[in-house]
Amino acid sequence: MTTPAGSGAGFGSVSWWGLSPALDLQAESPPMAPDSQANTEHGTPELDVLLLGSVDGRHLLRTLAQAALWSPRKFHFYVLENNLEAVARHMLFFSLALEDPEKMGLQERSEVFLEVWGNALLRPSVAAFVRAQAERLARLVPEPDRLAEQLPWLSLGSLKFRERDALEAVFRFWAGGEKGPETFPMSRLWDMRLRHYLGSRYDARRGVSDWDLHMKLHDRGARVIHTREFRRWRDTGVAFELRDSSAYQLPNRTLASGRLLSHRGERVAARGYWGDIATGPFVAFGIETDDESLLRTSNGQPVKTAGEITQHNVTELFRAMAAWGHPSAAPRDPDEVPGEINGVQEPAASSPGSFTVHFLPLGSTQTLHHRSCYKGRFQLLYVACGMVHLLSPELGVCVAPGGRLIVELARYLVDVRQEQLQGFRDRVGELARAAGFAPQPGTGPSESFARFYKCEDSAPIDAAADSGILHAETRAPPPELLVPPPEATNSLSEDLAQPLQGQIPLSEPLQLPSESQASLEALAPPTGSQTPKPESLPGPSEIMTSSIS
Repeated sequence: MTTPAGSGAGFGSVSWWGLSPALDLQAESPPMAPDSQANTEHGTPELDVLLLGSVDGRHLLRTLAQAALWSPRKFHFYVLENNLEAVARHMLFFSLALEDPEKMGLQERSEVFLEVWGNALLRPSVAAFVRAQAERLARLVPEPDRLAEQLPWLSLGSLKFRERDALEAVFRFWAGGEKGPETFPMSRLWDMRLRHYLGSRYDARRGVSDWDLHMKLHDRGARVIHTREFRRWRDTGVAFELRDSSAYQLPNRTLASGRLLSHRGERVAARGYWGDIATGPFVAFGIETDDESLLRTSNGQPVKTAGEITQHNVTELFRAMAAWGHPSAAPRDPDEVPGEINGVQEPAASSPGSFTVHFLPLGSTQTLHHRSCYKGRFQLLYVACGMVHLLSPELGVCVAPGGRLIVELARYLVDVRQEQLQGFRDRVGELARAAGFAPQPGTGPSESFARFYKCEDSAPIDAAADSGILHAETRAPPPELLVPPPEATNSLSEDLAQPLQGQIPLSEPLQLPSESQASLEALAPPTGSQTPKPESLPGPSEIMTSSIS
């Protein structure tokens, strides 16, 4: 079987890293009126942001790192993901970014972040750090008082009790509750995903990766991604090789996700790797930078690779994040009166403000507007390309008049053809208009994001009644490229899925519409003429149509 270009199978069914550069959300939000007292607490203006599928926290981290360039503000980030493993990774990344500099230096924190975030395999020291942090977080999740004391920036109060239990189970798995690399054989899982994705092209995978890099990613603006690092990631899953290649031996358990499948009429839990195997984690921090010297070219070739630019950007980001974790790190004379210098009152140290990350229940997108506290609350709404089908009039009700909407486009999905990219952009515009948004004036064209603002004098359009959006055959087709194809979700070999033991870190949003009809017998390697029958499964367009109708 050959996976045709444009199938979207390389996107996977779970996102572990963003497919667009990190944004400063404060720069994207509506301008703050100097005399406005709305959304303030103790005189400090607030910014409420709702993010759907931000996945890796890159936008949050960059926003906090750039906060010193703006007036002090209190941030409320409301994050909604479609799986609890992504929530757990958010918590791990923020704990690492806010780690005490005396316990872990800047370079070490940056390197650990890069490996845990984007590598399928880890060094033993990094794997030990993940285990230690997972054990700590697993103890804190069921104890709200200790969690609020040690992680004051985190709020899990909106999660359901069963989701908190499942979140604790995720951390227990990371901590090694199920011993041995055979519990999550990442190298084998990666290779089997790659074989399934490439099909008969597997033996020519080097040529395929070169074609995807030079003819797609480079043509779309990611020229700094080097052939060598892209090939290595495609073959092994290791994107950032900061040490000798032989040091990367242990599986990165944070990239494991669970799935419920049907086996002879019963629901069976399986664990595997169902993330991106086509684009890679180079786009989020590796193709743009504030330091223009890193983007120089020599003889038409970039002098720095995406990995080097990523390491620089993350290091600078963590350096700026130190102000949030330890705002009063400057030493004082013990005989000095606090707040005074030589008897003169010392001016208060400038603080970038404060922030809280609120995690919302899985699958709550269509019910947020039922709660009065969320109606018209958010000044900014961010929607990842894999969550576009959740953009609805009900969600638009939660955005304040004049608020902004940012939608991530599918520019860096290598499986997507150019005509599909335009079709996806058109569909985004239609869904945004149906939700009560209009294109944001004064913004230049962008191939990575689509920007809109909430119309103050127009009611959201009923998407079900707008035949021009949902029923016109002349419109662009739904973005089925972002829906996991049947062969990527239900026809996996048993090498791609590991049975879960004990408590299962699963959640309802992981259940695809086709799972109830799929048979786990498809997980067994086909023998002879036995092949899975995808025709019994709903097609991608059917899934997308049902999800937005």
